[in-house]
Amino acid sequence: MPGFYSPLWLSGLIIIPVLAAIYAWILKEKKNEAIVFSRLGFVKSALGDGRKSGRMHILFALTLAALALLVIGLADPHIPLEQTKEGVNVILVMDDSGSMQADDYKPSRIEAAKSAGEILLNSLDPKDYAGVVVFESGATTAAYLSPDKDRVRQKLFSVTPRSGQTAIGDGLALAIDMAGSIPGRKKVVILLSDGVNNAGVITPDEAVGFAKEAGVQVFTVGMGSEQPVVTGYDWIGNPQYARLDEATLRSIAANTNGKYFKSVDERTLKEIYAGLNQQITREKEETSVKDLFFAGALALLVIELYLRYGRGRIIQ
Repeated sequence: MPGFYSPLWLSGLIIIPVLAAIYAWILKEKKNEAIVFSRLGFVKSALGDGRKSGRMHILFALTLAALALLVIGLADPHIPLEQTKEGVNVILVMDDSGSMQADDYKPSRIEAAKSAGEILLNSLDPKDYAGVVVFESGATTAAYLSPDKDRVRQKLFSVTPRSGQTAIGDGLALAIDMAGSIPGRKKVVILLSDGVNNAGVITPDEAVGFAKEAGVQVFTVGMGSEQPVVTGYDWIGNPQYARLDEATLRSIAANTNGKYFKSVDERTLKEIYAGLNQQITREKEETSVKDLFFAGALALLVIELYLRYGRGRIIQ
């Protein structure tokens, strides 16, 4: 909310009505003295014509206004502005388990996910930092948190699918840790998975607890075709299908102030990632606007001096 960093300076504003009262009293005394002496020339000299008095009032008002702006500036006012100074730490967490080799997304799930991730990186603000975590049976860092998004993009496209299971909790926990590696910034994790958590040492619920404690906002994206997708066969030849655990992904997002998205093909996946930057809750930061008040005070003083002494001045 708007406020002041040094509010005690505002007590100096009391001088404004005091000076105005003194000014009014001086004018009144001047008139009274003129009436007492009752000499027409002195009266005219003391009271002056209405035009000159009006100009004098304008000059005094400008001086008071400049003084008021100066005092307010010294109180260091601030207002909440959308965060632009520090930016946001954004960690992309990508499932690279065996099911990501499926070709229901063209040319494959993993390649579609990388292309969508590039769209997200391109949409981030210049002062945002980005990083990439991948997970299968465990989790590892593919690109450390960095402002160099070109380097992060290169690391992203070097990701290849593996043959392990799906450790969603491990991937999320590692991303949360990375998001806090550069402190003092908003922290966001975007988690993409096409399967059920069936590996790892950290459960999704435990990872959610870490996220809430660290103040990390988590968006989740579920990759799953409308029709079952065969990802392989067991030892006796029975087909194995990729199964998407939407309940877990929805729960992760809901409990971390994020949002869940469902993608059914490469087109919808790209659309989701293209709009994710607008979904990020960017914190407000208190920004000092004292310089605006100092500039206003200076401008009023310049105007007052010009009217009083400048070329073609109107005050005689």
